[in-house]
Amino acid sequence: MLDTDLLVALAGIAGIFVGFGALISGTSSPNDLWLVRSMVTQGLMVIAAALVPIPIAAYGVTGHQLWAVCALAVLALDWAVIVLLHSRREYMAFQILQGRGTRVALSTSLLLLEVPFQGALILILLGQSPDVDRALYLTAVILALFQAAALLVILVYARGRPADA
Repeated sequence: MLDTDLLVALAGIAGIFVGFGALISGTSSPNDLWLVRSMVTQGLMVIAAALVPIPIAAYGVTGHQLWAVCALAVLALDWAVIVLLHSRREYMAFQILQGRGTRVALSTSLLLLEVPFQGALILILLGQSPDVDRALYLTAVILALFQAAALLVILVYARGRPADA
């Protein structure tokens, strides 16, 4: 069973993070740009992850095969994004992010959200329990959405104090 309405709703929520990122980028300092890019990219990742099952299912792919194809596609996209965001030294988060609190928050987010996100997708690919593939995939999409939210929170708190009026 494909929860099309839920997936489309999650994609819509992720679109909000992309919009916020676009608005914030106009007022961001160069130091904040990595976080803005990461948040927008993560929002786009959620949109892709939420929508990819819909056209694949439309071709008649169902069951474990559907979720395995989707998990593989999203995992490949996730790793492509990771490589892209860290491809050059000036893009590496720990080279850019100066505040210790920001680094700790980013590391915590990675540990609590990215690792389980990839773990859920890998469990689908391993095919050990096809009965929970759908639940694992939805869990992965929601964890990816939480990552976008975490990046927004980190960005807001990393920006420092507002300028005095």
